[in-house]
Amino acid sequence: MAEQIIIALFLGLVEGLTEFIPVSSTGHLILIGHFLGFDEAATFDVLIQLGAILAILLVYFNRLVQIAKALPVSVKARHFVLAVLFGFLPAAVIGAIAHDFIKTVLFDSPKVVCISLILGGIVLLVIDKIPFKPKYTSAYEFSWPMAIKIGFFQCLAMIPGTSRSGSTIVGALLLGADKRSAAEFSFFLAMPTMAGAFALDLWKSRHDLNMDQGLLIVIGFVTAFISALFVVRALLDFVSRRGYAPFAWWRIVIGVLGLIGLYTIG
Repeated sequence: MAEQIIIALFLGLVEGLTEFIPVSSTGHLILIGHFLGFDEAATFDVLIQLGAILAILLVYFNRLVQIAKALPVSVKARHFVLAVLFGFLPAAVIGAIAHDFIKTVLFDSPKVVCISLILGGIVLLVIDKIPFKPKYTSAYEFSWPMAIKIGFFQCLAMIPGTSRSGSTIVGALLLGADKRSAAEFSFFLAMPTMAGAFALDLWKSRHDLNMDQGLLIVIGFVTAFISALFVVRALLDFVSRRGYAPFAWWRIVIGVLGLIGLYTIG
C-alpha cells in the first residue's frame, strides 16, 4: 500500500503540472501507470482531474464572479459564456457516446499514446513557426462559430496523448487567436469539459470503487490541485514570451522514450 501511495502522489503531481499545458496529462499518466504497473490508472487518471479543476476555478474565481454578476446586464458576458458552452458541446456529445470505446480501447494502448505525443509535438513545432496575423487578442471576443470549431478540435484529445489543451490551442490559433487568448480560452473550456468527464467517469465507475482506491484518488487529487495552481498562474505569461516549442520538444522526447521503453521493457 505504501508503494501505491507514493505512486499516487507522483501521478497527482504529474496531472497538475501537465493538465493545462499542451503535452497531454492523460498520455503521461497512462505511460507512467503502465511502466510502474499501477492497475488503477484508467479510473484514477480521470478522477484526480478534480484537483486540477478546482485549481483553475480558484485562480479564476474573481473573474468568474465578475462574469456571473455581469450576465444580466452585459451582452459581452452572455456572449462569452455561450461561446464556452458551445465549445463544450461537441466533447459532451461525442464523449458520452464514445466513452466506453475510449476507456477500454484507446486508454489501453501506450503505443497510441507515444505516437500521439510525437505527432502532436511535430504539429506544435509547425504551428509555433507560422507567422499568424491574429484577429483576436481576447478570449472574450471569440465568435460562437469559432468556439464550436475549437470544441471539435478539443475532441481530438479523446485519443490519449493528443492533449486537450494542445488541441484547443492549436484550433484557436488556426482560427485567428493570438497565443495568449488561445491558452486562456482553453482554460475556460477546460472547466465544463473536465467537470463533465469527471462526473461521467465517476458515475460509470461507481460500482468498482473501494476504500483503498478512494484513498489513492484523494492523495492524487490533493497533489494535482497544488501543482496545477502553479501552472495556471504562470502559463499565460510563459506562452506569450516563449511560444509552444518547449512543450513540442518535450512531447517528442517523451514519445520516443516511451516507444523505446515499450519495445525493450514491455
